[in-house]
Amino acid sequence: MIDGARRDHARFRQIVRGKIKQDLKKYITHSEMIGRKGKDTVTIPMPQIDIPRFRYGSNQGGVGQGEGDVGDPVPGQGDPSDQQGEGGKQAGKDGGEHELEVEFTLEELAEILGEQLELPRIEPRGQKTLKSKVDKYTAIATQGPNSLRHFKRTFKEALKRQIASGTYDPSNPVIVPIKKDMRYRSWKSDVQHENSAVIIYMMDVSGSMGDEQKEIVRTEAFWINTWLRSQYKGVETRYIIHDATAKEVYEDTFFRTRESGGTLISSAYKLCEQMISTDYPPGDWNIYPFHFSDGDNWSTEDTKSCIELLKTSLLSKVNVFCYGQVDSRYGSGQFFKDLNEAFGKEDDQVILSRIENKDGILPSIKDFLGRGK
Repeated sequence: MIDGARRDHARFRQIVRGKIKQDLKKYITHSEMIGRKGKDTVTIPMPQIDIPRFRYGSNQGGVGQGEGDVGDPVPGQGDPSDQQGEGGKQAGKDGGEHELEVEFTLEELAEILGEQLELPRIEPRGQKTLKSKVDKYTAIATQGPNSLRHFKRTFKEALKRQIASGTYDPSNPVIVPIKKDMRYRSWKSDVQHENSAVIIYMMDVSGSMGDEQKEIVRTEAFWINTWLRSQYKGVETRYIIHDATAKEVYEDTFFRTRESGGTLISSAYKLCEQMISTDYPPGDWNIYPFHFSDGDNWSTEDTKSCIELLKTSLLSKVNVFCYGQVDSRYGSGQFFKDLNEAFGKEDDQVILSRIENKDGILPSIKDFLGRGK
């Protein structure tokens, strides 16, 4: 019975996985899912159809019970439009929507994302710098706690001792271990080196970037994080916001801040470069800067400064530099054109993507992660 239940559960998970993969675009644009995220899992709402079933009650007031004449309406039945719900609200006559919440790990979501978008595995460029200590029980010791007693080895030691001393009787093979026969499992610490990565998000928070644009960035960042965390053992995330000046903030502040000042994109790039130089040596870390904006910059001179900073410093330190332009009714989109003119398709370290609306999130993720760098 237990094996059957396990098979049914595995089959159910397979069906749900196929449904998510089939409708991945819908789930990616469904930002409500991010609000259901735990440390390592996400709860995904899925449509559910309930199987009809009988409910047993007191059956009082039904047909054939109590007083009444032929033609009298049965209490609680009749024209649905005459019925009132609690609080004086009219009762509905249509079926409600039922949703089943299914919990998936972020690793499972990353697998689905990778399969659907055909994302290649990332080839790390940074050295293996993060160390993790793993204890493996690979040795035998003469001392240790009883919980780690190795019974087979203890028995063998006692048998050898009794045979050597002539006290072993084959006709009565009783083995009695003494203290010096005891053997215990012992561990050996194995230090493993793991690839490390840092994601640096930069976003324009000037007045032209509204709540809709920030929600698109928030959703895309969630899926980028999910994929990169499946590729690296250790991932750090940093957040920079900018208008005319740039500053580092916490994640919640990153997606909620809105300023009314101008825009100097170079301020964010300079802070990003400083952050890398101070905390993330390029020889040790895989570095992923992502910049999101609606494409407005204060001046052509500042745009030239950004391009110069990329060419002379940033690109030599990072795996890729990703710029996502979120369309806004107030944004000119000029910065995308300038970067495209400066780098185009010749420089595979600069990845440009335009995100017109929520439907553009999935193609944009493919743009950013599809090169396996």
